[in-house]
Amino acid sequence: MAIDGDGAPAGTAKVALPAPAREGPASLQTPDRWWKSVLDALGALLAGLAPGRIRAIAVDGTSGTLLLAAPDGTPLTTGRMYDDAAAVEQAALIAGCAPPASPVSSPTSSLAKLLLLKHDLQNGERILALHQADWIAGKLSGRFGISDTNNALKLGYDAVNERWPDWLQQLPLNESWLPTVLPVGSMIGPVTPELASRLGLDAGTLIFAGTTDSTASVMATGARRPGDAVTVLGSTLAFKVVTSRPVSDSASGVYSHRYGDLWLAGGASNSGGAVLAQFFSPDQLHRLEAEIEPDKPTGLDYYPLLRPGERFPFNDSSTPPRLEPRPASDARFLQGMLEGMAAIEATAYRRLTELGCPRPARILTVGGGSGNDAWRRIRERALGIPVSRAPQQEAAYGVALVAKLGHEHHVAHSD
Repeated sequence: MAIDGDGAPAGTAKVALPAPAREGPASLQTPDRWWKSVLDALGALLAGLAPGRIRAIAVDGTSGTLLLAAPDGTPLTTGRMYDDAAAVEQAALIAGCAPPASPVSSPTSSLAKLLLLKHDLQNGERILALHQADWIAGKLSGRFGISDTNNALKLGYDAVNERWPDWLQQLPLNESWLPTVLPVGSMIGPVTPELASRLGLDAGTLIFAGTTDSTASVMATGARRPGDAVTVLGSTLAFKVVTSRPVSDSASGVYSHRYGDLWLAGGASNSGGAVLAQFFSPDQLHRLEAEIEPDKPTGLDYYPLLRPGERFPFNDSSTPPRLEPRPASDARFLQGMLEGMAAIEATAYRRLTELGCPRPARILTVGGGSGNDAWRRIRERALGIPVSRAPQQEAAYGVALVAKLGHEHHVAHSD
């Protein structure tokens, strides 16, 4: 997405990625496929704009998605995706070193994935641990080995003290593998000359440190004050509350990102739209929505998951999916799943409040499910809080704001 100097959308383009390859608890995707999609999306976006007017670019990516690369950015491994839960042994090793409140003791953390991926490489090989957004920003700028405070959190970065913590030295890793961490919106450098020429960009176009996708989604909503809450209804469900202090609880899967001068506390469930897509096509979902009766609960006690394992509102890799009994009516089956997800959301915000977050006064919603009015009514009944669809829906809008604000700060301080 491109935005103008006033923050108004100036253009957008989308390119579909193939689903990750799944091998048991593993979830894998080829980094070269990410880059092809980035180039295709940028090409489509810039076809409707004057590329030379672009001043700043930033990237958001799925939290916890990691690959290992050579110092020049050449991938040495496939990408292990945000929901890859294969690093069970590595997570147990980390749990013996990390503070109890750290978000890195789960098999889905990028730190656990680093240890798993490194196991398959030759000893002595020079490597960089890069998140999805880190690697793409590196491809844009030619500078690899840089991350941001939000993406680096699940790699073990201490966002409160803004440093790599000493306890990492107890793990079988080399600190040289870890990226340099910049605040969100910091300048990385100009776009590479080859890419500027290929896309018609001005050679002075600057690349700025980005963020995670769910944090970018919150930025897009305009949530700015403590107590503002955002639910992201995407392939998975993410729940965020703006708070004045960091809140963490590894047992619940809760962690906090820096959010300007504030914090963004929350977690993500493995339930969400990916479960719905397993049973229904988009056309079927649209048709069945009209048959749902939000004010007549089904009484079905579902916990919708694709496979065993939950991250939040509790962290338990053995939690089984619960989608039985299945009624004869598809609409009733769908409503039961939506009610199950609404119950997860209500439990999530209750847990965040128990941990010290402000109780939400309103919940803004983004993501593919935010336009489902029947689901909104089911959620309002479960939550007892007003629920509304945020006017800006794309994480890309939020990270475009990061680029805009980063560029404004750079210009103001470059004289």
